[in-house]
Amino acid sequence: MTHPLSIGPHTVTPPVVLAPMAGITNAPFRTLCREFSGGKGLYVSEMITTRALVERNEKTMQLIRFDASETPRSIQLYGVDPATVGKAVRMIAEEGLADHIDLNFGCPVPKVTRKGGGSALPYKRNLLRAILREAVSGAGDLPVTMKMRKGIDDDHITYLDAGRIAVEEGVTAIALHGRTAAQHYGGTADWSAIARLKEHVPEIPVLGNGDIWSAQDALRMVRETGCDGVVVGRGCLGRPWLFADLVAAFEGRSDFHRPALREVADVMVRHARLLGEWLGDESKGVIDFRKHVAWYLKGFAVGSEMRKRLAITSSLAELRAGLDELDLSQPWPTGADGPRGRTSGNNRVVLPDGWLKDPYDCAGVTEDAELDTSGG
Repeated sequence: MTHPLSIGPHTVTPPVVLAPMAGITNAPFRTLCREFSGGKGLYVSEMITTRALVERNEKTMQLIRFDASETPRSIQLYGVDPATVGKAVRMIAEEGLADHIDLNFGCPVPKVTRKGGGSALPYKRNLLRAILREAVSGAGDLPVTMKMRKGIDDDHITYLDAGRIAVEEGVTAIALHGRTAAQHYGGTADWSAIARLKEHVPEIPVLGNGDIWSAQDALRMVRETGCDGVVVGRGCLGRPWLFADLVAAFEGRSDFHRPALREVADVMVRHARLLGEWLGDESKGVIDFRKHVAWYLKGFAVGSEMRKRLAITSSLAELRAGLDELDLSQPWPTGADGPRGRTSGNNRVVLPDGWLKDPYDCAGVTEDAELDTSGG
């Protein structure tokens, strides 16, 4: 139904990519998604800030650790200073830290946009070009891709200009989230923008992102937009088996995964265990897992008190014991395939002073604007 997706020398079949999500798409979660997919697809790390990488920040060096079975290894970088981005990319290439680099121009959160980063940055066309040029030149043989949004808001749309700049600077592929920064995660993703970008940059693959809650949504996006692949974010929260469904759908099968609560509980415990092993501390792993509890249990009859109890567990035994008190024979709930994760929108975008005055003026963006921490 679709052609294989080429990201430089890497062929991604089916053309399905796990979106980088801060605090979520660490090695344990990527492992679960990849196992359900049978090793098919592409799984990108959570956001790594270029300054923290260059400074070899301890947390950041932990975040870029890949499981031995991960191939290709994909790192997403965030940065606003071309020189720092260039140093980070060269470091990855020279030290063999990854096989693919993705650049973040889509994050809408205030701590990122107030520095002129993420979804705010493509408005500054020359700055975007300078960052892409440094990244592509520093990457050597590694493919460089980028993920972006439509623009800052409906009055400041940037994705078509950004797409042309990306092509001119040698970017390998572009992923577009069909929302503006102002929308955050509210409303409905504009898939027509994905189709328009595909027409605008026929030279390179375009991937679509936004409102893929099921495998059928992914097929519909490809059909309606002509995009070369899909990037899945919030749809897989508490549902790593969505990647099994995506593989099945793209391969023309309909044997979708509908786990009963017993299997979901087993995956939850495994996820928490993997986090503990990754962090080197069982309790830290279970505490980090707490944010996932509501997503995994969406739609099941659990009860508010038990949900609260499971969300404050701090050991695997406590988590397992709580889950075993539930009716584990419950089938997959009707409607659990719908939206999950953040759905807020229509927020004002926090920007540096005077950011919108001139889209070609890069004054005011300095190395100091780099964030010094990675992930969530």
